[in-house]
Amino acid sequence: MELYKQEFIEFMVDCGVLRFGKFVTKSGRHTPFFINTGFYRDGGQLRKLGQYYAKAIEKNFGLDFDILFGPAYKGIPLSVASSMAISEAYGRNVCYCSNRKEIKDHGDKGILLGSPISDGSRVVIIEDVTTAGTSMKETIPIIRAQGNVEILGLVVSVDRMERGTGEKSALREIEETYGIKAASIVTMQEVIEHLYNREYKGRVIIDDGIKKAIDAYYEEYGAEK
Repeated sequence: MELYKQEFIEFMVDCGVLRFGKFVTKSGRHTPFFINTGFYRDGGQLRKLGQYYAKAIEKNFGLDFDILFGPAYKGIPLSVASSMAISEAYGRNVCYCSNRKEIKDHGDKGILLGSPISDGSRVVIIEDVTTAGTSMKETIPIIRAQGNVEILGLVVSVDRMERGTGEKSALREIEETYGIKAASIVTMQEVIEHLYNREYKGRVIIDDGIKKAIDAYYEEYGAEK
């Protein structure tokens, strides 16, 4: 596993974004792990988060694109932080863009915030975590309505590797439905591999009990491989 992935996993633990215990997802699933990107709350954390996204974007999509699109609301700071990180790390200027929840009819009008999208624009979408792919049903039509646009793909922070609406994971469903590549900074398999029975800052994050609960969860909700 690449070093930046190991560092990102530990970064999520340090920020309280990655937690283990008993949680209920929006879809009603009882899960032993939870990823809450709302816990990235200060400038230093967002700067580092942008750097991890930048590495994943460069690795999976290269840098030959124009716009980083972050769906409202959580995608807005992700697109801003990551576009800044790409500029700093690679000297490549890409624009950021997001959608508004409500169309603005005065001043800077329209549904988009940030860079305009037009014919020929090459776009990468950036999200936090995708479980069922619901936001893509809203996001992709908005982008494609702007003109003859090329969507290179989607990058998220963690691939939960559980079923979406069918037997495959949400990321694989997105790939098949929209014909785009879907990638993540890390997968839950990599998270487990890095943290299981390993002491980090004086404690074991995933012990045998938590690992058993994770295994049982994937037995029920794990995506088709």
